[in-house]
Amino acid sequence: MIKKVFTSHGPTVIMPTWFCSREWFFHVGKFDEGGKGVPEDLLFFYEHLQKGGEVFRVNRCLLLYRYHPQAATHSVLEGTIWNHRVRFLEDRVLSSWTSFTIWNAGKQGKKLYRSLSPANRKKVIAFCDVDEKKITKGFYTYEESEERPKPKVPVCHFRDAVPPFIICVKLDLTGGVFEANLDMLNLKEGMDYYHFN
Repeated sequence: MIKKVFTSHGPTVIMPTWFCSREWFFHVGKFDEGGKGVPEDLLFFYEHLQKGGEVFRVNRCLLLYRYHPQAATHSVLEGTIWNHRVRFLEDRVLSSWTSFTIWNAGKQGKKLYRSLSPANRKKVIAFCDVDEKKITKGFYTYEESEERPKPKVPVCHFRDAVPPFIICVKLDLTGGVFEANLDMLNLKEGMDYYHFN
């Protein structure tokens, strides 16, 4: 479950369903009570992991959570969560990589690339994809960049790409084709790739 913390649905487990001892809660440092719009549960979860915390699944219902239109969760913007996810990915994974490939030359892959810090953008050696149109074009130009010349990142077929990968492809949307492509490379999740979808 720890390997899946970078997915778009936030923590591997929904916050109200996880629990820890009071001692660990104070060790982690409580919630960020910064006010409306702060994803305090996500930030606490990330800090929990940074301090060596683990996640285990309990296969039974332990509590019932009531979700209502006035819930504070609605004040947290998608962009806020995205930015925290990217920073966490940079701190936990990209800080130890010298280079990597983004698997998806489409919308999500490009969004991740543009959201990275300048230092981590420079580590991106390629995008990879299966879309022949993107592969034939051969590169992605970062048009919003203030650099001159504007950065151009190669786009190649996934079979020609060099790991490690940050995968920006949603699972279970291709009838198993993406998963089969990933399996054929014999890579290890948490070492050769991480999902960020």
